[in-house]
Amino acid sequence: MKEKRIRLYIATIVAAIIAILFLMPIILTICNSFMSASEISSNYGAIFETNEKGGKVFISEKVNLKFIPDMVSFSQYITVLLKSPEYLLKFWNSVILVVPIMVFQLGVASLTSYGFTRLKGRLKEIVFFMYIILMLMPYQVTLVPNYLVSSWLHIINTKWSIWLPGIFSPFAVFLLTKFMRRIPKGVIEAAQIDGAGEWQIFRKICMPLCKGALCSVAILVFIDYWNMVEQPLILLSDPEMHPLSIFLSKINSGEIGLAFAVATIYMVPCLLVFLYGEDYLVEGITYQGGIKG
Repeated sequence: MKEKRIRLYIATIVAAIIAILFLMPIILTICNSFMSASEISSNYGAIFETNEKGGKVFISEKVNLKFIPDMVSFSQYITVLLKSPEYLLKFWNSVILVVPIMVFQLGVASLTSYGFTRLKGRLKEIVFFMYIILMLMPYQVTLVPNYLVSSWLHIINTKWSIWLPGIFSPFAVFLLTKFMRRIPKGVIEAAQIDGAGEWQIFRKICMPLCKGALCSVAILVFIDYWNMVEQPLILLSDPEMHPLSIFLSKINSGEIGLAFAVATIYMVPCLLVFLYGEDYLVEGITYQGGIKG
């Protein structure tokens, strides 16, 4: 018993240290967002210094990492939220790009996954295998084909060039198919005996049982596309259409304080979505099939 407790304590301490290391950048960003512009410049200005040609300067002195500001200031948030319409524009650009992808990808993936679950035959397995191969490819590999197809459809520099590849992404199809295949066949067979058709089975049996999986996929898809950078940079040539993720990466050295404030606000939607759907995320991952009650 003592050895088990000692191992448990050691594992807890190691997990706590790892968690603190992972949380430190987030905590540093949040705390520094409440610093004044002058304090941020004095602490981190050396990192962003450039020479006459625009190149980076060698840092000869240690950077002062501070977690507690000398004086709490909300000036960065006031500038971002009230004095910078560009931030709000980019924020709503992100919402307009991400929410339709999340909603319609779930709809397409639900129907496709049900088809992969219910249909039988070698052709189905071949198509599903192609989905897996496509899912394993990094987006950089499929970026050129997406660009060529978007150019052929004349949707370059429009939101459709972002929406269409996102809506038909294979990621959600793969997860939901694996989840639906764990639904007991006896439940579906019982519904068929009672006279239920495929649409009724899909709507009244599969969808309620897949609630946790749908929420899990929605969370992962939202976080993934909220942080997208390559797609808008390549497919959207108009800077006014770029999402907040692009705006965050382009903040110049003269706006270091704004970078912390924007990064903090940028994290809020992802954190809220994750905290709201945390139980569903765990349920979707740990579900082993069956029904409650």
